[in-house]
Amino acid sequence: MSESRSPRPDGATPDGSPLLVVAVTRTGGFAGLTKVWTAQPRQDEASDWVALISRCPWDAPVDGDRRGADRFQWNIHARCGPDEDREAELPDRALTGPWRELVDAVRDWSDGNRSAGPAD
Repeated sequence: MSESRSPRPDGATPDGSPLLVVAVTRTGGFAGLTKVWTAQPRQDEASDWVALISRCPWDAPVDGDRRGADRFQWNIHARCGPDEDREAELPDRALTGPWRELVDAVRDWSDGNRSAGPAD
């Protein structure tokens, strides 16, 4: 008998991995430091987060040089269920619109404001 992949009440799959996780890694800048923020919203918050993640242009090409002196580079990874992972690498100048909203929501959530999330 195969194991079901239905979510547990705490928002995780039966194997314990979260259904929704968004990780943002920022590298570069003047000091060249790496900073990581992660959000693992509860199941009752998931629909707002999925909507925000869906608005990001994951498959759109990014024009121009990805790096520049003293500029940040952003890696955004979103898991929206057991079989849906998305990842994007963006230069600082491309972090606008839905990307900025997603990054800000993850940073707010990760920095301790667990009630913060995507704004509608």
